[in-house]
Amino acid sequence: MTSKALNNPAYLHELLAFYADAGVDEALAEEPNDRLSPQKAATGLAVSSALSSTTSTAQQPQAENSVRLAAAAIPDEAQAARARDLARQAQSLEELRTILTDFDGCNLKFTARNLVFADGNPQADLMLVGEAPGRDEDLQGLPFVGRSGRLLDRMLAAIGRDRTSAYISNIIPWRPPGNREPSPLESEICRPFIERHIELVRPKVLVTLGNPSTKLLLQTKTGIMRMRGTWSVHTTPGGLEIPTMPTLHPAYLLRNPAHKKLAWRDLLAVKMKLAELEG
Repeated sequence: MTSKALNNPAYLHELLAFYADAGVDEALAEEPNDRLSPQKAATGLAVSSALSSTTSTAQQPQAENSVRLAAAAIPDEAQAARARDLARQAQSLEELRTILTDFDGCNLKFTARNLVFADGNPQADLMLVGEAPGRDEDLQGLPFVGRSGRLLDRMLAAIGRDRTSAYISNIIPWRPPGNREPSPLESEICRPFIERHIELVRPKVLVTLGNPSTKLLLQTKTGIMRMRGTWSVHTTPGGLEIPTMPTLHPAYLLRNPAHKKLAWRDLLAVKMKLAELEG
């Protein structure tokens, strides 16, 4: 990195935005810590020895939390089966939120700050489902409130909608650490909850934003670029069939603005479908 680049505010702004999108959102120290120097190594050994010889009752809750975290660190099929049972029990959105708040079978919960349940109007005829929360969503406990959310708001406005006339959620309700992609098993554990979520809202039209939500909810291996723009059907566990339009995720559109025209076509189709169903 050149000194010219470091003195360029626009470059530094873009660099910080890149780090934030990648999940680097907390500075641990202003200066790097050289732990390989002899003096630092000796200090580290001394501190390690002191910590290992110190036990107190105040440390016991932390140890218990560590054990609980380790137990959920590797999710298994048993947790997916448990999630399916719990999701079926929810008779309202409030009950579903409570179940998710208490659910400890997904490791993502223990690294996230907040449960990101939903935003918008649950009585709306349009529901949009993305993949997982990012940093801003994790901090606020609401989906699509960062840069992607601002773009989504503009996309909705283009078809005469906003968050009072649409309902928004994600297939994953907790932020994956570092904004990494959720594992297939993590997605499978969370799938019954979003399926029940959709079933309770009963939208007339569903929009899946991006590859992960499209593949999960439409049970397909076909990529989003081939799926988008074509109507499909999401069938809930209870047998409810909902017309579904896969389209591009706002985060993808921020990186590839030339493809916004494709998303615009998809949203126009959604607007026409809603008008058709209302008529």
